[in-house]
Amino acid sequence: MATASNLGFPRIGANRELKTYLENYWNGHANDETFYEHTSKLRIKHWKLQKSAGIQHIPSYDAPYYDHVLDVLELFSLIPFRFRHLDGLTQYFAMARGLSTSVEQIPAMEMTKWFDTNYHHITPEFEKDMHPQLNHNKVKERYLEALQYDIQTRPVIVGPLTLFQLGKSYESIDHSLFLQQLIEAYHELLNELAAIHIPWIQIDEPIFPLNQQDDFYDMAEKTYTLLSKNSPKILFTTYFSQLNKNALACLKSLPCHGIHLDCVRGDYTPDTIASLAKEKEAISLGVVNGRNIWRADLKHILSYLTICSEKLDHEKLMIAPSCSLLHVPVDASLEEKIDPHLHTWLAYAVEKLGEVRILTKALSEGSASVNTALSENQHILQDKRQHPDLHKKELRARMANIKKEDTIRQTSFRERRTLQQKKLKLPLFPCTTIGSFPQTKEIRRVRSDFRKRKIPAHEYEQIIQKETTKVINFQEDLGMNVLVHGESERNDMVEYFGEQLEGFFSTQHGWVQSYGSRCVKPPVIFADIMRPTPMTVKWISYAQSLTELPVKGMLTGPTTIMQWSFVRDDIPRSEVARQLALAIRDEIYDLEKAGISIIQVDEPAFREALPLQRSQWNEYIQWSTECFRLATSGVADDTQIHTHMCYSEFNDFIEAITKLDADVISIESSRSGMELLKAFTTVAYPNAIGPGIYDIHSPNIPDQEHMYRLLKDALRVLDKEQLWVNPDCGLKTRKWKEVRPSLQNMVAAAQQLREEYM
Repeated sequence: MATASNLGFPRIGANRELKTYLENYWNGHANDETFYEHTSKLRIKHWKLQKSAGIQHIPSYDAPYYDHVLDVLELFSLIPFRFRHLDGLTQYFAMARGLSTSVEQIPAMEMTKWFDTNYHHITPEFEKDMHPQLNHNKVKERYLEALQYDIQTRPVIVGPLTLFQLGKSYESIDHSLFLQQLIEAYHELLNELAAIHIPWIQIDEPIFPLNQQDDFYDMAEKTYTLLSKNSPKILFTTYFSQLNKNALACLKSLPCHGIHLDCVRGDYTPDTIASLAKEKEAISLGVVNGRNIWRADLKHILSYLTICSEKLDHEKLMIAPSCSLLHVPVDASLEEKIDPHLHTWLAYAVEKLGEVRILTKALSEGSASVNTALSENQHILQDKRQHPDLHKKELRARMANIKKEDTIRQTSFRERRTLQQKKLKLPLFPCTTIGSFPQTKEIRRVRSDFRKRKIPAHEYEQIIQKETTKVINFQEDLGMNVLVHGESERNDMVEYFGEQLEGFFSTQHGWVQSYGSRCVKPPVIFADIMRPTPMTVKWISYAQSLTELPVKGMLTGPTTIMQWSFVRDDIPRSEVARQLALAIRDEIYDLEKAGISIIQVDEPAFREALPLQRSQWNEYIQWSTECFRLATSGVADDTQIHTHMCYSEFNDFIEAITKLDADVISIESSRSGMELLKAFTTVAYPNAIGPGIYDIHSPNIPDQEHMYRLLKDALRVLDKEQLWVNPDCGLKTRKWKEVRPSLQNMVAAAQQLREEYM
């Protein structure tokens, strides 16, 4: 009989309880004991929910306080030297957020995207004197905690191959020896779990599909040969990508008891499934999409599973989501304000577990046992396909008439720079920020009250005008050269636009974790996208009226809006991005017409959206860069186009960024030690660039000397005319008491540099 399985459950809670617990703890409103008690109750609630949903393989150790990679670093004593004098939660959160006290400033560890998702993980730092060894065994603790409630779980942990390849070493280490010690530490963990008779452990190796070399597969076989000795049964878990033939061959012979395949991102024939399952005790098929929020086509999936089941023993089959449900919201039944028609299309984590259970029951007891559920599912999908707003003739005609010249700026950057400088008259090393300024509880309350119609429009606008004026005056007083309006009217850089574009709808409870306590609520793209009216002109124009200095128009780019939304699944993503590009192009036209001379089109997800398989890179780069240029190429030569990117590894991607042809690009770089500068030693980036010198993801306040040194590092590979001065990212999540001194120091560092080069 097939079994229902889950790989991971959202950690934040249906009402973002984890966010509340974290922020209460960080703000001193809860002690360690209270924090532990609350987070334990949340874990138990989620285990009980999964059990009641009929899931037979329930994950544990999948609910970290901050990040699952950080948990593994703590588990195996992989603590960078600068944190070792700390302990407990103080140490744990210092690694994630940094530590700022009257006696010390400790920078946080770097964060980067978890493969091609919008979740951010802590990047492991490997040091010469590190010796991986099992620390406090929280994997065992979580298992025993669930067992107290008669819930049998399957612990889940990031595997050694993935952890090792995600890490960075800033000093020379013996990588071979380090990996061997790491594997031995994992083996010790598995031995301890076997000693208390844990039946299965899920080891996640998402690095496995990514076009590895032969020596990687040799290492995988050696690693799991050791790990499988005196161990619980190992479910070797891959996701996010198709396995190539070399990976499949390795997986077939790998000494593990079961394997999980992502059958949404990967296309595996029933014969391939049967071949892989031949020597295994179990094969887990991830057939329900763990990364989107649409109802699955259960009839289609069941047809595939039925053929697979005919080729192997039913007892071996586990039915599961494609990956952890970390990437979707918790419970669609909580959504009360969505059009009832659209609401039926949604499947959050709870509903996806229901789909897993329906498929499992159909395989085990026959499709007749779930006939009502299958019929209802097909009715919903048919209704979705026939929705009248899906396709707009006017938009389709416009897209068909896009010409090559619409995607190219007509003059070179060198010519444009001369015209822009004549117009803007900026100094060397111009100072700016990325867009948003701190959003206080009061501002968030005002936005919420306006949305709920508790305050009239004129009162709301007066408050936003006052806040915008405050932000403009603050920047002028600091000595900034290019200003921003602060974005106090915006809830989120994607959701804000989704609320104003046709083809989107917003949710109330569609929250997902981005990192730590940071949650985002992606808008939902369900139909063709059009811009009915200007979206940003009113507030940007108001800000510009307050100052003689240039104020940037602030937009989010087409690829990022798409990547950070839940996207319709009936047309190619490239087509969705082109529709968005046309909407942004129209907005840029209106901003320029309103007298805005600098327009920033943020693309922080540009690198993140790159396919994991290199064989698919060229196609993505072609359409994504074309979409950016389609959005930005309709402006005059003296209008300056900026873009911004963050959390990105650019060293193998710099040529694609060059193709965007933005006049100025700002990039997150301070937390990675300006590592992106390595790219410019081999590729001469032609346009202007602002490598971030203020890490806004940490409460630490960088001093002038630190930022000055980072700018000097940048000038080793950039010309002085190219270099801009800016933070890593927007300042929305920081407090004013952190932002004021940090930006003062940043402006002072730029002025110090100007005095050297004048």
